[in-house]
Amino acid sequence: MQPLVEQLRIHLSACLREAAGQMGLPATTAVTLERPRQAGHGDFSSSIAMQLARPLKRAPRDIAAELLRLLPASVQVERTEVAGAGFINFFLAPAVRQQAVSAVLAQGADYGRLQLGAGRRVQVEFVSANPTGPLHVGHGRGAAYGASLASVLSFAGYSVEREYYVNDYGRQMDILALSTWLRYLELQGEALVFPPNCYQGDYVRDMARGLQATQGVRLARTAAEVLEGEPTAESDPEQRLDALIERAKALLGGDYALVHAHALEEQLAGCRQDLKEFGVHFDRWYSERSLHISGAVAAVLAKLEAAGHLYREEGALWFRSTAYGDEKDRVVQRDNGQYTYFASDIAYHADKLARGFDQVIDIWGADHHGYIPRVKAALQALGLEPQALTVALVQFAVLYRDGKKASMSTRSGEFVTLRQLREDVGNDAARFFYVLRKCDQHLDFDLDLARSQSNDNPVYYIQYAHARVCSVLAQWGGDIAGLAHAERSALAGEQEGRLLGQLLDFPDVVADAARDLAPHLVAFYLKDLAAEFHSYYNTTQFLVDNEAERLARLSLVLAIRQVLVNGLTLLGVSAPEKM
Repeated sequence: MQPLVEQLRIHLSACLREAAGQMGLPATTAVTLERPRQAGHGDFSSSIAMQLARPLKRAPRDIAAELLRLLPASVQVERTEVAGAGFINFFLAPAVRQQAVSAVLAQGADYGRLQLGAGRRVQVEFVSANPTGPLHVGHGRGAAYGASLASVLSFAGYSVEREYYVNDYGRQMDILALSTWLRYLELQGEALVFPPNCYQGDYVRDMARGLQATQGVRLARTAAEVLEGEPTAESDPEQRLDALIERAKALLGGDYALVHAHALEEQLAGCRQDLKEFGVHFDRWYSERSLHISGAVAAVLAKLEAAGHLYREEGALWFRSTAYGDEKDRVVQRDNGQYTYFASDIAYHADKLARGFDQVIDIWGADHHGYIPRVKAALQALGLEPQALTVALVQFAVLYRDGKKASMSTRSGEFVTLRQLREDVGNDAARFFYVLRKCDQHLDFDLDLARSQSNDNPVYYIQYAHARVCSVLAQWGGDIAGLAHAERSALAGEQEGRLLGQLLDFPDVVADAARDLAPHLVAFYLKDLAAEFHSYYNTTQFLVDNEAERLARLSLVLAIRQVLVNGLTLLGVSAPEKM
């Protein structure tokens, strides 16, 4: 069903077009009505008079006045006005606003659901953190944003698939495997200086203990064996680390794969559990390693090379990304024969588009901004549509506890995990605070505020509005289902008019959030709706003696409760009945 606001917009646009046509508006000119940001500017506003000013050589305000004279009378419009330079503002009749309650109560959990993306398949790939340690609060923002965005898109009518790209191939996983094995050797009593650029967290020791529990001493080697042929202390630390990885592979042989798999499975299992408990689910977990095993990486590079998009220099294989606007060419295969992460990403994105998605949305950390041009360049070189890829960049979330900034370095082990955050403030506060800002804006996460039960805490403020409605309805104790048929004419007050207008706005908010990939718009909307309701609650008696007035107000607050639930559900936040 088309939202009431959209029905009205189409109807009034058609009336306005007919009037403008009488004044000489070309048939190809679009006539649109917007929802003004300020309530004092009406329910709809049009700038059509400004469009007609030049061809008619008349002042926009004069044109606007003439258009209003030509408009047919409508029971849906209470009044119109010419404002500013020549805007035409429409104010809906109270009876039309009151229909919002009927629409909400009739559609229930589906109120706000749209067909905006009907027939379009969209993939949202998010989090995709290297499984080299527990998810931290930085990953949490990408998880909350991605999950909320996917829910908004689905609610707006798109067919959405949620995907996690598992980086289970490459150097970082080798470093994790080495880190786990070295800690395992320490448990065997071997005296080793643990490299500072290995993974340092206690979770590595936990994995080492797990390895000891399952393998005993079978994987043990002496410190002398491990350090044999180690580069000198003056060598580059990363080169020394690579040498240790190669030494581990040589000493363990086939058992190195066992250590690698143990570290991967432990971290991936923890990641899956954390995300599940955070209310974030994925339809598919896609393995980077599978791209190499299947030959997809080699195949896509062969296609690029055959088309002349690759060249060799100093033993390495390079992609000519500068030909597509990138700042420099990019290595896809190193001189030692190893493929780069970029090579995997080319194959991965080619596979995404081959799966038939109309749009693929990648959610990356803001530090990956420079990566976008090279990926789009590769897609274009492959003859694919680079515009099918949209990248949403998520700024880092900085956590503050007692006014102090918390560190988040995975290698050093000094970070606050997503699990710790959830235990500290709860899922609801974490999910809401993460999406309270536009994703590309910096986010300071104030733990003290998130824990507080005050009006300054936005999620508490919104949930409290829901609980207050539940309290009113419980105090009344009547037939809630019967409120769907209550007379609404008593909802004529100024506050009630604003609340009804906000209910009408909800489908538009969903549409804007879907188009702009901006679930924070839903969070802002819920804050505004809660604020208006709290004001209404504090100044209004609901259980009055007049039955018509009582039932009308109760039907309004019931509709408010439904929209609060619908909006909070999109953001992965609960709606408690008592607080």
